[in-house]
Amino acid sequence: MNERKAPLAQGAYAGSTADELAGRSRGDRIAAGADQRVLFPRRGQVVLHADRLVISGWDGKTDLILRPSEVTSVRNEYTDLYGRFVGGLLNSGKPLILGTAAHGEIYLMVGHRRFLETTDNRTWARLLKGWVAS
Repeated sequence: MNERKAPLAQGAYAGSTADELAGRSRGDRIAAGADQRVLFPRRGQVVLHADRLVISGWDGKTDLILRPSEVTSVRNEYTDLYGRFVGGLLNSGKPLILGTAAHGEIYLMVGHRRFLETTDNRTWARLLKGWVAS
């Protein structure tokens, strides 16, 4: 009997690639202080399964599906591309950054709460590090 297992985690995301962030203007970064959508135009659901991570709608209508072996790093930190000034003063505003060989670095804000500028990224970083190591 082929049973469908429930996902390990799921949530709404806003995302961008490192190249997209690098191409943003100073004006975009200032505008992002009021609305992160300026820097993170990709949106959808991110769903973690035992054997894959599905980032829905990554390229418009196409899902990005990553296997654990395709993720080279998982970080939750500010970078030169997305710093504390843009992300807020709290550590909970740090982006979730996935390193991949085929797609470069992917920046995600999972469960972003605009008013508080908080995310679920710390929880997702912990989950994904364990998933990659398994």
